[in-house]
Amino acid sequence: MLLALLLCYAGFTALCLATDRHHGELLHSKPSPLRRLGLRGAGWLLLIVAIWPAVAATGWSQGLVEWCAVLMLSALLLVLLLPYRPRLALILAGVGLLASPVAAFALL
Repeated sequence: MLLALLLCYAGFTALCLATDRHHGELLHSKPSPLRRLGLRGAGWLLLIVAIWPAVAATGWSQGLVEWCAVLMLSALLLVLLLPYRPRLALILAGVGLLASPVAAFALL
């Protein structure tokens, strides 16, 4: 479940950075249309790929339920961090992406 959580959080952060407001707040620049498209694609791809570890751990029926729970938890964490600690939200996404290969090996 840790891998799904890390991927979902990074995916939601990428989708968040695809907006002008949050991109400017976190990175102090306006995203170009190509960067915006890349962030949206990466965000959706990470959210879809997060289904794999959830389903691999417990099967399709329970895995999809756990994936939905992880989606809600990661979105809640991001929503609570953005107004008060926006830099921490960005750092957690980066650390989560770096730690996801370790979590993937733990899954196997």
